Amino acid sequence: MQKIINILNKRARFDYEIIDKYNAGIVLTGTEIKSIRLGKASIAESFCEFNDRTELFLINATIEEYAFGTHYNHKAKSERKLLLNKKELKKLDKDSDNKGLTIVPLKLYTNEKGFAKVEIALCRGKKNYDKRETLKENDTKRDIARIKKEFR
Repeated sequence: MQKIINILNKRARFDYEIIDKYNAGIVLTGTEIKSIRLGKASIAESFCEFNDRTELFLINATIEEYAFGTHYNHKAKSERKLLLNKKELKKLDKDSDNKGLTIVPLKLYTNEKGFAKVEIALCRGKKNYDKRETLKENDTKRDIARIKKEFR
C-alpha cells in the first residue's frame, strides 16, 4: 500500500477568501510523479491560468528533480496541465474573468490509486484588515479551547 502524500499551500487560506473548490488531475511525467511521492514538491507560490484554448495550467509549482533520474529528468518549474471536465473549465474560465478573482492551488496530493491530484480554488484576495480579523478569530478560538480544556 502506498503512502498518501499531502502538500499544502498554507498561505492560500490566509491570503485569499475561498469561493469554490475543485479537484483536478495533473499531467505529469514519470520522474515528476516519483518526486511527488517522495514529498519533494511545493505549491506555495503557484497559481493557475488559462491559455488561449481554454486549457487550465498550473504555473510556478516546484517539483524537484528526481535524484535517480538520468537525462530524462524534468525541469523543476514548468507549466503543468490540469485536467477537469469541460463544464467545470467553462465555469472557472467565466468566473476567473471577473475582477479580483484568481485560481489558486490549495493542496497537491496522491489518491488511493497513486494518482496525483490538485485541489484548486476560485479565490478573492483578502485585504489587510480581513487578515487581521482572521488572526483575531483564530486567537479567540484557541483561547476558548484552552479554557474548555482547563475545566474538564
